[in-house]
Amino acid sequence: MLVGLGSHWAILRDESGWSEGQRTLQEFTGKVCGGRRRESMEIVINHPILVFVLTFVGLWASSRAGALFRMRHGDLTGEERDDLGMILGATLTLLGLIIGFSFSMAISRYDQRKNYEEAEANAIGTEYVRADLLPAETAEKVRDLLRSYVDERVSFYKTRRAEDLKSVNERTAQLQGALWKAATEQAGSDETAMKALVVAGMNDVLNSQGYTQAAWWNRIPPGAWGMMWIIAIFCNGMLGYYVRPAKQYWMRLMVMPLIVSVSFLLIADIDSPRRGIIKVVPQNLLSLQGSLK
Repeated sequence: MLVGLGSHWAILRDESGWSEGQRTLQEFTGKVCGGRRRESMEIVINHPILVFVLTFVGLWASSRAGALFRMRHGDLTGEERDDLGMILGATLTLLGLIIGFSFSMAISRYDQRKNYEEAEANAIGTEYVRADLLPAETAEKVRDLLRSYVDERVSFYKTRRAEDLKSVNERTAQLQGALWKAATEQAGSDETAMKALVVAGMNDVLNSQGYTQAAWWNRIPPGAWGMMWIIAIFCNGMLGYYVRPAKQYWMRLMVMPLIVSVSFLLIADIDSPRRGIIKVVPQNLLSLQGSLK
């Protein structure tokens, strides 16, 4: 195996030069390592409780590290304390602003998911009524398909496991194909304004599902989470270095990590559509599901 790798590397060096082979190796390594880091980050932010635990442990450890660094190198002088206090205040302000902006991003995405759930229920309900414009046999077929389609859309909101979600998406795609076929076949044989209205309504039904899926994919970027963690770790490290030792010193160092961890937990919970406690309840789809039965 080593001989084969050596031969391959020799050919690469002879044909493209040493710099070209080195650049190719660096690009490949960057893609692999970057992909793994991104997957690990996504696993963490998809579990709000894990975000809370890791954030609290990491921030408390950084606070203790700052305190131990101060104990080893001695206490700060008056001027040094003033300078560090100014830097610490500015850094904490920056952290607070970033947490506020991230919370606003999570809330806007949550509201977007709620709005698309309402729009999807309205599109399906409207198309169910427009089915009366089709011949009786085709209309009944479309209604049956729409009732099954609503059941799958409700399951989409309630499903948490990836395997179950994959099955729901497959059944949804099959129903979409059957619905479109039923609507367009009749419209093709009898092109009237009424039939075109049915086709347009069916197009809205299919598009609304795509908008909903896009909204569920729209999350706070992992890079933003990484920046928040880095700034929070530096803030708590400086805080541990800045705070004077006193009674219950180590307990006081837990206050800031706890507050920041709870903030991160809330942001991750709102931003996670399936794993969090705060989820979009498909109340409009549930109401429509009950009215169609």
